[in-house]
Amino acid sequence: MKTVSLRGRVTLTAALVSGITLVVVALLVHALFGVVVTRSESTVLTDRVQLAKQLSQEGVSPEDLVARVDTHSVRARLVLADGHTYGSLDHRLAEDSTTKTRFVRLSGPGTLDDARLTLQIDTPLLARVQSRLGLLLILATTAALAVIVVGLWLLVRRALAPLDTMTRLARDIAHGHLGRRLEPDRTDTELGRTAAAFDEMLDALEGALRDTAAAEARARASEQQIRVFVGDAAHELRTPITGVRSLAEAVFHQPADTDPEDRQRMLLLLVRETQRAGRLVDDLLDLARIDAGLQLRREPVDLHALASTHLERMRMLHPHTEFQLIGDPVTVSADPERVTQILTNLLTNACQAMKDHGRITVSLNAFPDAVDLLVADTGPGIPPEDRDRIFDRLVRLDHARDTRPDGSGLGLAIARGLARAHGGDLTCAAPGPGESGAVFVLRLPVTPR
Repeated sequence: MKTVSLRGRVTLTAALVSGITLVVVALLVHALFGVVVTRSESTVLTDRVQLAKQLSQEGVSPEDLVARVDTHSVRARLVLADGHTYGSLDHRLAEDSTTKTRFVRLSGPGTLDDARLTLQIDTPLLARVQSRLGLLLILATTAALAVIVVGLWLLVRRALAPLDTMTRLARDIAHGHLGRRLEPDRTDTELGRTAAAFDEMLDALEGALRDTAAAEARARASEQQIRVFVGDAAHELRTPITGVRSLAEAVFHQPADTDPEDRQRMLLLLVRETQRAGRLVDDLLDLARIDAGLQLRREPVDLHALASTHLERMRMLHPHTEFQLIGDPVTVSADPERVTQILTNLLTNACQAMKDHGRITVSLNAFPDAVDLLVADTGPGIPPEDRDRIFDRLVRLDHARDTRPDGSGLGLAIARGLARAHGGDLTCAAPGPGESGAVFVLRLPVTPR
């Protein structure tokens, strides 16, 4: 079965309603015309009777009386007392009981005395008038219905034009042409609101598609990073493990008369390789904990006191390096052990970058909602293009700042992860004007987020 379009259904429904209304109106007009005609018949006959009586009292001739009362709508028959007959009404029609008729006996001077007058409505004339009226109503109703149908067809087409536009737009989008919108001129109508809602839906769908695509891209990138990280971690672990195995085999196969100093030196090397592998494993565990959601033991921490204590320890380990602390005491809610781990990593990297000669300045800058701890050194510095890359996992720069042969490249990644676990961040900033070296900024919120 063929489905009728919305335009056709709306036009057909409106045409049916309009047609029924016009037919009802036409029938009512025809019925009212009949009622009016019936009432007019009685009025006209009454008027003719009164006129005939008046003329009879005036003594007019029969011809004049008939000429006055016998008109195109009323037929008259006048029968005098001597039997003479006047008028256009046939005696057979005068006896028709189905037609409205009046019988009057006249009186007065002259020949009209005792004359009988019969007045009757011209029924064929009224029938023709009613027939013409009915035909006129049929023609008017048909013409009006045709005009209504044509007008509805055109107006509905114009009214539903936004729906056709929406249909074409939906098909274009289905074929991959994204970014198009209806952009209705008016949104205070039903179709305008529908078009606006359609545009909002398209915006939401495209946003969801972009978010999904971005999420898939991030997932693929994350998966690739994990693969690279696992491969690099395995490579980093293989070096100390290979050293441990080689040294262990060498110690195991040493002859009994080996020099004790050589044996001691090999055992020391074995311990160092074991410690190196252990540090790498600890770093990997720290990264795993950060990725899984590190649990912090927060408490009020005076960053000035913490940095001062740690700098005293660094002065003993690096006596040829100058350490300086600038700033006032400030307290944050943090895990002191993890903040110490971040600070240790930054200070150790700075000392090794300067080869234990130079100056390290730790500055504290307080803000209403956060505190910045800056660690600046006078070493070779970090190129601008590497200031964000150095926080990637297993990244070691190929220049003077990378002086640790046993470094894993995980320290700064762990330090940034710990900073972000606190709700803060760790970044590498550009040195001040006329200064050289690296500047690391640890930002911690005053209150936990």
